[in-house]
Amino acid sequence: MENLMTAFQKIAPHLWYDKEAKAAAEFYVSAFGKDSKIINVTTIHDTPSGSADIVVFSLLGQSFQSIGAGPIFTFNPSISLQVHCPTKDEVDALWKKLSQGGKVLMELGAYPFSERYGWCEDQYGLSWQIMYEKDSGAKTTITPMLLFVGSNCGKAEEAITFWTSMFPNSKKNIAMYYDKGEQPDKEGTVKYASFSLEGKEFAVMDSAHDHNFTFNEAISFMIMCDTQEEIDYYWEKLSAVPEAEQCGWLKDKFGVSWQVVPTAMETIMSGNDPERAARVTKAFLAMKKFDIAALERAAEGK
Repeated sequence: MENLMTAFQKIAPHLWYDKEAKAAAEFYVSAFGKDSKIINVTTIHDTPSGSADIVVFSLLGQSFQSIGAGPIFTFNPSISLQVHCPTKDEVDALWKKLSQGGKVLMELGAYPFSERYGWCEDQYGLSWQIMYEKDSGAKTTITPMLLFVGSNCGKAEEAITFWTSMFPNSKKNIAMYYDKGEQPDKEGTVKYASFSLEGKEFAVMDSAHDHNFTFNEAISFMIMCDTQEEIDYYWEKLSAVPEAEQCGWLKDKFGVSWQVVPTAMETIMSGNDPERAARVTKAFLAMKKFDIAALERAAEGK
């Protein structure tokens, strides 16, 4: 069987749900249709939240993972998924599906930056920005968009420089800045910018308006690592909040959550041996940074 972690893209969004991880993934796969599918569902036991479903899925060929591990973290608009569509009809179709049972944050309509755009939270609370982009070609894409607010406002450009300096095969793309007179936003801060890390597209914005949210662990970004040296590298570069370090999770200096994960994890957890899976689960729950050798020893019962 193909190693699911190896098949993952280098960087992929991870979504945290209460108990709806599988239902939400099925909903998104149905909404996007083409090149979207559930790849694997695994249940781990004896976690601090009890049993938890881990769901690996793809949307439009892009990798995602989710977990249903209790109401510990909840989504907010600080990180949304921006869908760039080549036609207005596709915007309308996705809006109808994703906004149903959710909440509208910006009404579907014409805006200076897009002739057809809307921002909503779906029935599970995840934020989507759906927009027509006439220069996007024939392909619909999904881009995580990070909103820098509160004490983070004004740091979007610093974050781009920090992240692109760290990840190979990364680049800055477009950047637009606020002009004088666009209060409360400060002249020269980021109105919108895009960049890529290991081929994964991201976007950022600064916003000085009052917002009652900020980054949290509900959305994190998984970094798939082939070696312990690679895990050590990203951990050292990114981790800035020691109390947030747990089970391969960390927070960087902007409060964005990342997971530094070995691609070998699927192999280590594989098989139909529940005792093996229980040993590995117990081992990684006790870790901060993942130790591949220790996980392999736990898998073998050593």
